[in-house]
Amino acid sequence: MQSRTGSISDAQWSAASRLWRYHQLRQPLRRCEAAIGLGSHDIGVARHAADLYHADWFPLLVFTGGANSIHPEQFPDGEAARFRDEAIAAGVPESAILLEPAATNTGLNITLSREVLAAAGIEPQTVMLVCRPHDQRRAWATCRRRWPQVEVVCASQTIGFDDYLETVRDERLIIDILVG
Repeated sequence: MQSRTGSISDAQWSAASRLWRYHQLRQPLRRCEAAIGLGSHDIGVARHAADLYHADWFPLLVFTGGANSIHPEQFPDGEAARFRDEAIAAGVPESAILLEPAATNTGLNITLSREVLAAAGIEPQTVMLVCRPHDQRRAWATCRRRWPQVEVVCASQTIGFDDYLETVRDERLIIDILVG
């Protein structure tokens, strides 16, 4: 596929697509004691977390994330609250959801979610990180560094680069996120 706007060259598109594939770990799913839904501008993360909950991959879900700097109008109460609302609308019981509403980066997502779980009396040995497809490698590495004693698996929507850009509708944003 080529850039819809013409602002991205074929070479840039090819490089971004390669990065997209690299950042996905494609780990096999396994049942975990808890999941952490990492906040972002992509509400698809919350929907995927709800699907995984209904498939019985985990019994408890922490949504993490504070204010959204990319689309603040879509997240007036923060990412965690918006993701919670989306999951409840998809049939996840509110009692299965914990919120961490302050994190502003992946490191804080992990650290503060761990604190939320501990405050609820939960010290999981296994955690599933639910995130955007291109965040898997960073999320996994961050969790291993910040919470080395937990077994972690990453999960995200199974979607190709071109199709993801169609759903997000901002190819420049995603490519900028991929390349930093």
